[in-house]
Amino acid sequence: MRRSSVALVEFPHRPGVPSVGVGRLPGHRVHEGPHAHDFLVLFYAHRAAGAAAIDGRTWAVSAGDLFVLAPGQVVSFDAPQVDGWVVWFPAEVVRSGAWASWRSHPLLFPFARGADRAQRLRIPAADRPAWRARFAALDAELTARRDGYPEAALAHLTLLLVAAARLSTDVADQLRSADEPLLAAVFDVIEARFTATLALADVAAALALTPGHLTTVVRRKTGRTVQQWITQRRLQEARRLLTDTDLGVAVIARRCGYPDTSYFIKRFRAEHTLTPAQWRAA
Repeated sequence: MRRSSVALVEFPHRPGVPSVGVGRLPGHRVHEGPHAHDFLVLFYAHRAAGAAAIDGRTWAVSAGDLFVLAPGQVVSFDAPQVDGWVVWFPAEVVRSGAWASWRSHPLLFPFARGADRAQRLRIPAADRPAWRARFAALDAELTARRDGYPEAALAHLTLLLVAAARLSTDVADQLRSADEPLLAAVFDVIEARFTATLALADVAAALALTPGHLTTVVRRKTGRTVQQWITQRRLQEARRLLTDTDLGVAVIARRCGYPDTSYFIKRFRAEHTLTPAQWRAA
């Protein structure tokens, strides 16, 4: 339970300055003691030995860890031997009118998924130099402040978020690493079958559980229902196909598990306030 004595760190908004901050570790002063933020945080450990406490759970911090912290999570770091980066920014920096909430923004999905449980993504060793270069490029823009640097800084932030979103697509593997075998199994079923007819009862049957029990466990641990996760995965695939292919909306609907094109358009618009065609045009 979070106590009222926990410090809340607020984002230091300043006129004319991009709403994003970056710090190099070691060197950057990390807030001491248990605290929460009113902004989003990426904490990357390129090399490290230490620990992090997030919402009452202790995590070992090791090389290649990327912690994704949502607003309100109570955190405390004890990683004196860390070589890495921390980036922080308010949600509205990347939110547009197409999303009523930062929790529904595709690039902020890792943060939304971690709002009710800590998120630690693993960066493969071969990809770590590229990750370090992304953080360094953002830091260079904010430090040099050359012409156009606010726009360039936000572009570098977007590239970081794209990379994090791609890391988080393998939800089941991340859950297994967090000792959540039941949730991992749920997402395995969703990943294997979301392109066809799939409902709560089908997932429950595949795991030999009752729908009621599965609903209770998944909602308690993730803040969403099984059906919401199925919809999330289908719409994630729909966004990818709308962006990366020239397939018609009816074909995309079928590939995402929606044989009824009209219903697909309705669900897509309910989530994004845009039709699939308007999304593609934008």
